[in-house]
Amino acid sequence: MSPTAKAAAVAVWRQLPFFLWLIALWMLLWGQFTVLAAVTGLVVALFVTRVFRLPPVELSGRVHLWYGAAFVVMFFFAVLRGSLLVAWQTVNLARYPGTAIIAVPLRTDDDLIMAHVGVTASLIPGSLIVDVDRDRRILYLHVIGVSSDRDVEAQRASVQRWEERIVRAVGSRAQLDAIRRAPAPRGGAGR
Repeated sequence: MSPTAKAAAVAVWRQLPFFLWLIALWMLLWGQFTVLAAVTGLVVALFVTRVFRLPPVELSGRVHLWYGAAFVVMFFFAVLRGSLLVAWQTVNLARYPGTAIIAVPLRTDDDLIMAHVGVTASLIPGSLIVDVDRDRRILYLHVIGVSSDRDVEAQRASVQRWEERIVRAVGSRAQLDAIRRAPAPRGGAGR
């Protein structure tokens, strides 16, 4: 195999998960898991990736199934817990749930990891990404249920723990080393 063909094969292999995700997203949007939906999803994915030329998404090529499964389970329970907390804050008339906009510095320098962390934090009830400072690697979140600096630190540490879980599941070795070298998130039990 020539070096050019080998480089092309590596590029296709690294982009394959993103491409499959586009097909799955198409099928989810239509609510159909049929051969026709998969074929039309393939056509749409080809069209989107060829017409709307974006910088290539560099995947690490590393997927750790144990940490990926742990992430999914912990995310499910965080969504459940967040839903119950927000519901309680809504019906608890004795206490107004405090709100804040907090800055969360991330420890890795990767757009894809930053996007995953932002989506994860926004999907858990009680927080929402309001801004991203890509250059300084800072996510800004609007959170509810905070009434002290300790609560703010707990929220910040929670998001940083989600970053760590995502890096452990799909991050590169360099990103994993960056997480290990950075100080551990401080704060109470996070979401």
